[in-house]
Amino acid sequence: MTTSPMMLRLMGLAAFSSMASMRVCDPMLIALSHEFQATTGDASAVIAAFAVAYGVLQLVYGPLGDRLGKVQVIMGATAACALFSAVTALAPSLAVLVVSRAAMGAAAAGIIPLSMAWIGDQVPYAQRQETLARLMGATVTGMMAGQWFGGFATENLGWRAAFAVLAMLFLMAAVLLFRHARAGLAAASAVNADAPAFSLAAYLAGVVQLLRMPRVRWVLIVVAIEGALAFGTLAFVPARLTGGFGLSASTAGGVMVLYGVGGLLYSVFARRWLAWLGETGLALAGSALIASGLLLLAWAPVVAWAVLGCFLAGLGFYMLHNTLQTQATQMAPQARGTAVTLFACLLFLGQSTGVVVAAASVDRGWLAAVFTGAALGVLALGALVARGLQAHHRPV
Repeated sequence: MTTSPMMLRLMGLAAFSSMASMRVCDPMLIALSHEFQATTGDASAVIAAFAVAYGVLQLVYGPLGDRLGKVQVIMGATAACALFSAVTALAPSLAVLVVSRAAMGAAAAGIIPLSMAWIGDQVPYAQRQETLARLMGATVTGMMAGQWFGGFATENLGWRAAFAVLAMLFLMAAVLLFRHARAGLAAASAVNADAPAFSLAAYLAGVVQLLRMPRVRWVLIVVAIEGALAFGTLAFVPARLTGGFGLSASTAGGVMVLYGVGGLLYSVFARRWLAWLGETGLALAGSALIASGLLLLAWAPVVAWAVLGCFLAGLGFYMLHNTLQTQATQMAPQARGTAVTLFACLLFLGQSTGVVVAAASVDRGWLAAVFTGAALGVLALGALVARGLQAHHRPV
């Protein structure tokens, strides 16, 4: 199959739905805690379960994509998301909801990372960060839509309606991907049929070989820390807006759209800012903006400053994360599918760690302190990333 704007757009639709499903529960936590008679911290298990399953399943999708073909696996994962999203909409208890969310995360794990790896296979390095930024535009828009619609549905339609709509989006993406890609599936299957059969021992040996590479270890450690500090705290921003400023669930979800707007703004101007700041400058500027946003969310005396904090944190996160994404696609070109999915695995295991730590604080009123600590950690991380990038020569 050849790279085409249509294929990129359809992968973008699947990525949109995947990120929407990941963030749709953020504005629901208080409503879920009331419906199922649990604390907000307990209800946050629906977010952590998704993130843990999403991260762990990367270890499966990497070799599966390399063996069966990345596009084929993306289509199958998208169809599975449609099924599990429908199941989630019918969950009768918090325990069932947590399990079904874990299943959604396990299925969604095969979409965005393999799309990144596919872009890495198809697009030269010089154009890759710009192309990844376009995919990021779809994921950011999905995050914005998920956070807003999660709050809107909770207040106006019932939280279950959000998952029913997601099921339809995933189904549409899966059908359109199959219709567009089927002309090349036979040829791709013939190529993949010549590949050696999957061997767990060979896969583990390959992972060990990757982890022996200093550049791979550096990227994976950095992205795990980023996931815990920047992505883990994101899940509790709506709770902060609701509990700290008295906003409704739908309003908090609407404010969270600004986090995505910051990311979308980056995706539009990524090429210009990359030329202006370079990768090192993007990492430093991104970490500074994330820290500023988290501090505003923690200590702003009025909601307007917290709203600005959402925007700054979003812009900064995607400046930093897109830089790391680009490094991930190049850290082991000979095993790109496995390398990129390891990257995603560590990102979301880091996120789940951050969610667990923040969940322990939210019921005790310590969320502002957690945001402050995360802000300081992100500043240190940005300096670490900038130093690491300076140590590597950009491939031609």
